[in-house]
Amino acid sequence: MKSMQKENQDSLQKIADLIYFSDSFLCGRPVSPCFVGISLRPQETAEETPHDESDSAPDTQKKSSFSTDSIAAKISTCTRCGLCKTRTNTVPGVGVQNPVVMIIGEGPGADEDAQGEPFVGKAGQLLDKMLAAIRLSRKTNCYIANIVKCRPPNNRDPLPEEASACRSFLDAQIFALKPKMILCVGRVAIQNLLNTSQGITRIRGKFFEYQDIPVMATYHPSALLRDETLKRDAWEDLKSFRARLEEITGQDFGGAK
Repeated sequence: MKSMQKENQDSLQKIADLIYFSDSFLCGRPVSPCFVGISLRPQETAEETPHDESDSAPDTQKKSSFSTDSIAAKISTCTRCGLCKTRTNTVPGVGVQNPVVMIIGEGPGADEDAQGEPFVGKAGQLLDKMLAAIRLSRKTNCYIANIVKCRPPNNRDPLPEEASACRSFLDAQIFALKPKMILCVGRVAIQNLLNTSQGITRIRGKFFEYQDIPVMATYHPSALLRDETLKRDAWEDLKSFRARLEEITGQDFGGAK
């Protein structure tokens, strides 16, 4: 019984976190199933927050308040885990507001922590070149974020509790941006997103789905900088990703015709 009560409290806490981002949740509408870990049925959610029938129609103004800016504002004051004590800046993400692709990495490094923007160091420069090869860019049609929004000390992997603390932020970003596809770069990103223990060499280049969005993983740019022999495989991954993206969107991203 205590275990069940704890699970219910955890679910309600996640709903409370999401309420911050959008006034529409205050109107008693069912919480979107796109948020991982929330399994409450719509009628149970409605009981927690009285529903006003007069407010059941979509409200464009309220929807627009649920944005990456509002999520970033919440991230900037986050103290959910110990990473808040060592960060210089939070690094919520960067890119356009209606991206065709969302890129997810593991966490900020030293350069990112200093500047408050993801992938700005040497790995970021390589990532930009990789994306440009298939006509993608953080400036025109992509959004880049990380599993955790603060730098882990010494660039270590995020701890499970750190990734968990940031999870509702990532899911909120995915919900707000609604990308056509997601590209995970590196083992940490794909393992956390899909909750899998498979290694990157086994899982890369394959398609999965997350909340009905196609997902693929490839090597992290840092790995390519350390071992250039991996670049051929990474390029094959990008070509497969591009082909699926062109199929989904009907747009030209430089694939062979």
